Amino acid sequence: MTAAARRLDSFRRLLAHARERLALDVGFVLWDGSRVPADLADGALAVRLADEGVVAAMVRRPNLETLANLWAAGRIALTGGTLFDLVRQRPKVRTKDFLKTLDKRLTLETVRRFLFVSRGGPWPLEAQPSERPSSGAPSENKQNIAYHYDVSNAFYALWLDREMVYTCGYCTDWDNDIDTLQRDKLEHICRKLRLKPGDTLLDVGCGWGALSCYAAEHYGVTAHGVTLSEQQVAFAQEKIRRLGLEDRVRIELRDYSTVDGQYDKVAAIGIQEHIGIDNYPTYYDTVQRVLKPGGLFLHHAITRPAKRDDRSFRRKRPEFALLTKYIFPGGELDHIGNTVTMLERHGFEVHDVEQLREHYWHTCRLWHDRLLANEAAAVAEVGAVKTRMWIAYLAACAIAFERNTVGLYQTVASKRRRGPAGLPPTRADLYRDRPAIAGAPAVGTSAAPAPAEAPATTSPRARPEVPTPVRPRGRTR
Repeated sequence: MTAAARRLDSFRRLLAHARERLALDVGFVLWDGSRVPADLADGALAVRLADEGVVAAMVRRPNLETLANLWAAGRIALTGGTLFDLVRQRPKVRTKDFLKTLDKRLTLETVRRFLFVSRGGPWPLEAQPSERPSSGAPSENKQNIAYHYDVSNAFYALWLDREMVYTCGYCTDWDNDIDTLQRDKLEHICRKLRLKPGDTLLDVGCGWGALSCYAAEHYGVTAHGVTLSEQQVAFAQEKIRRLGLEDRVRIELRDYSTVDGQYDKVAAIGIQEHIGIDNYPTYYDTVQRVLKPGGLFLHHAITRPAKRDDRSFRRKRPEFALLTKYIFPGGELDHIGNTVTMLERHGFEVHDVEQLREHYWHTCRLWHDRLLANEAAAVAEVGAVKTRMWIAYLAACAIAFERNTVGLYQTVASKRRRGPAGLPPTRADLYRDRPAIAGAPAVGTSAAPAPAEAPATTSPRARPEVPTPVRPRGRTR
């Protein structure tokens, strides 16, 4: 028996032993085509290992960065299911009980056999610079934004909604499709801002221009959007021309901190995640500077739960550091307590705080399923590495929102002043049907148009009591 054959036999025996002790239902397919267990059925959920270098790499550096590289390269892959199916296969045995029964001799023998084996390749993520928070410099901000958003408009169109909205949707019903979720989100934001004809709106981090165009079409505002993504600007400007909104919507390539002028309303939908905690004063000071007295500011951002102290909060868990390094360079998340504190410190009065965590869980799951359904087209557009990383990232986000390790808050504030703030006494106006402005269709909550044909997704299963959050079929608990 050759050395390679002995390594394979040792690893196969260890894998079968560990799988039995952990009572796992997932199987394994090894680089020679053999299976663990040997009678693993065709089509069963399995982890496929492409070569023995995968084992050697994990033996020498058993961490998430190694795993991410192996996944991105396709050297570790799933067959017969998705990442959600894999996550559900939690060991039925506690770790300490598993370690007590693990065959130590077989484990050490297997590790020894792979210790000096070549780790093989490729390693597509190793060229990525070390992760660090953003300095706040406009040039660095542009570089970070370009890394994530200037991938390809055609790529994002494969799995976003028809308006290209890349932030948390709003579920007026848990069964709604992605187009309805995002249209209802745009409507919800416009209502929270109490937009009216003639208002001027600053759309900070405007993405592909969906909110700016929607607010101009349906609320008669004049909108100014800024983003640092060149591809987003090109898409948005073409959309503005197509819709005939040149006189009411302007989208430009510009850092948010350099914006001037005065606006009745300001929306910042999903930009704070890119700014960096140390740069929050610049962010809030900028909004304070450009918002007119009596105007409203809607801040929409992903958050993490607060920790015992700020130092502990700033310390990133390995999985979050992985996300910011390979998906969102320079990114950091706030906690809602600090968001409210920073608003008050910078001269704002907070009127409304709404948690939309479960809405983002549903949104990310729909995104994931649409991208997975269009995987071949995505690979043709941006390559296999980027596609596999984005599939894993969207799955991880859906799981994180479902498990409540991250949240999503919308916070409405105005400049602090003496006397009445000028808002209605209740939230009732947010949920009433409203008449259309001249030249625009009437829009009420959940009044989205019939969605365009979309890839198959995992359909949520509604419970009888409508307000009760549902647990969609096939999703993790």
